[in-house]
Amino acid sequence: MASALRAAVYGVGHLGRHHARILAGLPGARLVAVVDPDAGRGQDAARRHGCPWHRDGAALDGALDLAVVAVPTSLHAQVAAPLLRAGVSCLVEKPLAPTPEECRALIAAAAAGGSILAVGHVERFNPALRRAMELGIRPRFIEAHRMSPYPFRATDVGVVLDLMIHDLDLALSWTGSEIVSVDAVGGSTLSTTEDIASVRLRFADGAAANLTASRLSLKPLRRFRVFGPDSYVSADSRNRYALLVRKAPGFSPEAVAAAAAAEDPEAAFRGLLQIEELQLDDDEPLRAELEDFVAAVRDRRAPRVPGADGLRAVEAAHRVLQALALDPSWRQA
Repeated sequence: MASALRAAVYGVGHLGRHHARILAGLPGARLVAVVDPDAGRGQDAARRHGCPWHRDGAALDGALDLAVVAVPTSLHAQVAAPLLRAGVSCLVEKPLAPTPEECRALIAAAAAGGSILAVGHVERFNPALRRAMELGIRPRFIEAHRMSPYPFRATDVGVVLDLMIHDLDLALSWTGSEIVSVDAVGGSTLSTTEDIASVRLRFADGAAANLTASRLSLKPLRRFRVFGPDSYVSADSRNRYALLVRKAPGFSPEAVAAAAAAEDPEAAFRGLLQIEELQLDDDEPLRAELEDFVAAVRDRRAPRVPGADGLRAVEAAHRVLQALALDPSWRQA
């Protein structure tokens, strides 16, 4: 495919409008349409990017090479499956679908149409987290906090599928191991679905993870930390900051004991550590995600986050939801 790939964005709300903005100027792609049932929202995006607006995608049959599906989660399968079966490669926003069964149906639709299926787990493209993962630290323990103010959107799913899904995907990707046990607490406060959840995961390779997600916070927080045998890394994906702490040469129990007996124990102990603020690039994560997707379609290769990874994250989310249902404090508003 030497010419620019014909692209459309389905759903130009909170996140879809940013997909449209980036695709409109992305080399190798040409935004040929935005699709949204809301006329005002759709026409505004179309004017901004100089392309037609469609209330639905029926008129686009045979006119697309790829599409971004950024409609509400409950509509992912309904919108993306026909496109995939027709050979239109799709980047479907996270979560891939509300249920594992719908995820499998989308993967099957992509296979039937010979199309590429990518999932919008944009945190994989965040400079802080991407750089941290490149270090190759083998996790023993993972700790993540993902908080946001009440969103007034995406409430067709709870906080597990809306926010925690990011950290479930990161933990699964980083460990490369299967989850063997799940213990979760949480429940609903302002919604009919859960607004806060905290989960303890154990993996087959011995690693463990504590993940907390909330949409009841007054301030946003996006922090992911990984502790390995001789180092740990702390990544703040909101502020694009990552810090690596490692044992320095000469670190030993004897050296730690000597530091504890020093006049300034804290300074002496810091001398036994190598502390490095990681150098990050300036990539906009969503742009990097779309660049990877367009390249995958052009080169007929797997995207960085394929449909199978989206399914795995949703399966993990449902295990968390099942554990929440067993929590005696769980209630529906």
